[in-house]
Amino acid sequence: MEMTEGYVLHEITPLMEKDALYIADRHKKEFTYPIHNHEVFELNFVEHATGARRVVGDNAETVGEYDLVLITSCNLEHVWEQADCKSEDIREITVQFKFGDGEGDDFFDKKPFEHIREMIKQARKGLSFNMSAIMKVYDKLNTLSQVTDSFESLMQFLSILNTLSHCEGSRTLASTSYAKVNIEDDSRRILKVKNYINENYMYDIKLKDLATIANMSECSFSRFFKIHTGRTLSDYIIDIRLGFATRKLIDTTESVSEISFQCGYNNISNFNRIFKRKRGCSPSEYRANYHKIKVIV
Repeated sequence: MEMTEGYVLHEITPLMEKDALYIADRHKKEFTYPIHNHEVFELNFVEHATGARRVVGDNAETVGEYDLVLITSCNLEHVWEQADCKSEDIREITVQFKFGDGEGDDFFDKKPFEHIREMIKQARKGLSFNMSAIMKVYDKLNTLSQVTDSFESLMQFLSILNTLSHCEGSRTLASTSYAKVNIEDDSRRILKVKNYINENYMYDIKLKDLATIANMSECSFSRFFKIHTGRTLSDYIIDIRLGFATRKLIDTTESVSEISFQCGYNNISNFNRIFKRKRGCSPSEYRANYHKIKVIV
């Protein structure tokens, strides 16, 4: 493969036709790669990029000095953008891999990998790791591209995944509705409510109906939902609706007013206001910015 200036590439091709890993370790002055998605899983580490903007699905955040994200969905678009990053020496380590799909009878279905398997399932929405987790794997990430033996590099990478899978404090990024993943919950009551919301987000959803589904009083259910999910019921419904709306803005040519109505907002002004508060721009601006540059690799 032709070497690109500033890149330290492993002996593995991006197509990964014969190898388990593709590793790129590079130093650069700016982020230029467009928003994209791909079939393989990806662990992406960025350092010295304070002020850069990370977009994973319908989630957008400004990153600090260190950023580490795992993405395991072929449909989840992502990109790191320059934004307010002023660094002259950004370092980015990208590891692409796929030993199976993380579900069913595949490599990670075996008992020694049960924690990694669960982490991969969560990472279908994008999984961001906190500073404590990053520091636990930093030394191995830092030297991964220098390991010349492909077997040893695989073992080192599996060790990184194993360590991350046992770390607390990681959080998912994209909304469930945007990422198109199955809804799960430890509570049977909450799961019933979440499934109802997911199937009826385009209609007027009333607290009393959800409380009835959960077989609780309205007051008790509201407290129970907040304690169990960490979000108020209204915030959760907004996130679900906007996740579907954002996906429609990207995947269809339907008008903003049509999408607004389809996602449960009869008042387009209200939809625009909530969308801008949550996404930082209007629905029209979001669609235009997204379609400026988009690639599938």
